[in-house]
Amino acid sequence: MMRWGVLSTAKIGLTQVIPAIQRSKNGRVVAIASRNMENAKNVAKDLEIDTAYGSYEELLDDSSIDAVYIPLPNALHKEWVIKAAEKKKHVLCEKPVAVSLEELKEMTDACERNGVKFMEAFMYQFHPQHEKVKDLIAEGVIGDVAMMRASFTFFLNDSSNIRLSEDLAGGSMFDVGCYALHSIRNILNAEPVSVYAAQSNRGEFQVDTTMAGVMHFADGKLGIFDSSFDVDGQNIYEIAGSKGRITVPGSYRPDENENMEGNVIVEVNGERTVHKFPGDQYKLMVEHFAEAVLENKELYYDTEKMTNQMKVLEAVYRSSKSKQVENV
Repeated sequence: MMRWGVLSTAKIGLTQVIPAIQRSKNGRVVAIASRNMENAKNVAKDLEIDTAYGSYEELLDDSSIDAVYIPLPNALHKEWVIKAAEKKKHVLCEKPVAVSLEELKEMTDACERNGVKFMEAFMYQFHPQHEKVKDLIAEGVIGDVAMMRASFTFFLNDSSNIRLSEDLAGGSMFDVGCYALHSIRNILNAEPVSVYAAQSNRGEFQVDTTMAGVMHFADGKLGIFDSSFDVDGQNIYEIAGSKGRITVPGSYRPDENENMEGNVIVEVNGERTVHKFPGDQYKLMVEHFAEAVLENKELYYDTEKMTNQMKVLEAVYRSSKSKQVENV
């Protein structure tokens, strides 16, 4: 069993990742840290975690902890990933794992130097529904693929929310748009050669509250993406081909459905088929990470894949500012 520590009492940790670790077959959360000791104690009691710490440093100094999960604001990832690595802790860090390629390089170098595993927490990719999509495409069920569309949005109007903080590297693309970019590259199994993107900033907010754009692939395929805090909630992708289309509603958060069930909808020649796939994506993610640590195996989502994702994110932001097509 891998012994986990968690840095911060962020909601995603409390509601999703910590419960997933506690129900996993090869891990347990044994400590949680907050800059507010009372907060840490209350969470530890509620989630049956053995130890609470009043600082992140104290948790990292606990030699009994094998790995840490870091759900801190984006702008703090680099500092605490590096500090965790220097304490010989393996690191699972929330997405986006970094806010630039330069940051990511410093983080991966620190982890390699200290011999620890390091992975970005893109949990959606561990749900089995996406492998079914890839199989259907490979089998030619929808013919020749021309484009893929991906969208992840929800309405957010709370100015105190860290997602709307420029200083903490907020913005819709970093928060949810990164899933859209990742899924297009993941499902098409290709890297874009260029990107065109545009953003808008609602009201007084200094981050992108909506981002939309197109990725261009070498073989002519297009990847159309959007993310937003300005519109109602949606998380979906669709692959369109010469014979039909595949749609995956709830593509990034099937855990919000009953039984955590994903639905892959295939429409060809006027006929509609629905494939249902139960899958505990957070649990599958933390089990994979723990297995890689405990058995010294390679991570599925490795440094090269994290770097390729960051290259695309950087190109999207460059394009949204230059208002031109940018090479990846």
